[in-house]
Amino acid sequence: MESRRGPLKSAVPSNIVSPVRRCSRTACGRPAVATLTYVYADSTAVLGPLATYAEPHCYDLCAEHSERLTAPRGWEVVRLLDGSAPPRPSGDDLEALANAVREAARPQERVAEAGGGGSRAADPMEVARRGHLRVLRSPDN
Repeated sequence: MESRRGPLKSAVPSNIVSPVRRCSRTACGRPAVATLTYVYADSTAVLGPLATYAEPHCYDLCAEHSERLTAPRGWEVVRLLDGSAPPRPSGDDLEALANAVREAARPQERVAEAGGGGSRAADPMEVARRGHLRVLRSPDN
């Protein structure tokens, strides 16, 4: 079939279909990361992690469109947390990281203070060592 602009071509070649689900928004080709479902009885829009299967009455959204999602007036948007998404760092995370760094530096300091002795002399709780793993004596003994 011909048109004034030339031969008509399919928007998506029929022999190549992407296995990646795309955003349902018009003219958006980004990969989908969330699924939007409307619960009409409760006037609620539920935005959650990407559903396992594409459902006919659900909408897949990319990261940008899921962040900017708004609902009609009088509706509520419920955003379900995605367990696979990395959590935002908190003050506790920073403190735990600092403590881990301090703890990792301590065995080297103890060895230096003990005059280069073995790790058992540096840490009386340590019974044996294999690579980065240590066997510790029970504090009750």
